[in-house]
Amino acid sequence: MKPILIVMTSHGDKAGHGPTGFYLSEVTHPLKEFLAADLPVAFASIDGGAPPVDGLDLEDAVNAQFWADPLFRAAIRSTQKLADVDPAAYGAIFFAGGHGAVWDFPGSQAVNEVTRAIWEQGGVVGAVCHGPAALTNVTLSDGAPLVKGRKVAAFTDAEEHAVGLETVVPFLLSTRLAELGAEMQPGPDWTDTTAVDGRLVTGQNPQSATSTGRKVAALLLAARAEDANG
Repeated sequence: MKPILIVMTSHGDKAGHGPTGFYLSEVTHPLKEFLAADLPVAFASIDGGAPPVDGLDLEDAVNAQFWADPLFRAAIRSTQKLADVDPAAYGAIFFAGGHGAVWDFPGSQAVNEVTRAIWEQGGVVGAVCHGPAALTNVTLSDGAPLVKGRKVAAFTDAEEHAVGLETVVPFLLSTRLAELGAEMQPGPDWTDTTAVDGRLVTGQNPQSATSTGRKVAALLLAARAEDANG
């Protein structure tokens, strides 16, 4: 079984409005689902090394479990640089959120190339919260945006206004995805909301991290079972 590549932002500043990075629960909650399904994982970030962390909530039991795990801590201190990975080695790519993603995912050539390759070799693409900022950057070999005509959930414009960052982020994520032809599937603010469209799995906010990871895992397990049955 090829690993799931979990990708994190390397951007650590909200345009002078405070620190940011990847949101911890948007890595740990999906990771728990992947490991429970006995699916291998690997970690990457835009710049490699140790990406900045946001949402370091250790009252969250899943966060606390992984943060106390030296193997996990070592893995996220030494992520691969996304541009250096071989897409053929992975069966899925999963983009964690955190506000930093809106700054460095959209302009990354590696995000486009690695995601396109994994998708076009039949892999699963997942993202949660601001992680779908990666999808604003992905075009397929025919030139069409990956999200065009597909159901997508992502951090909503209303949620961005609720956290007071609508004029700080470089663009409103859900608006941008809709402009690219995505069929947005917004739920009420801060509710567990996911969208599955074929091999594309997306979640709206941190509350959606577990279910997004679970649905990515389900697709991969179904594919494994189909392969096993010939």
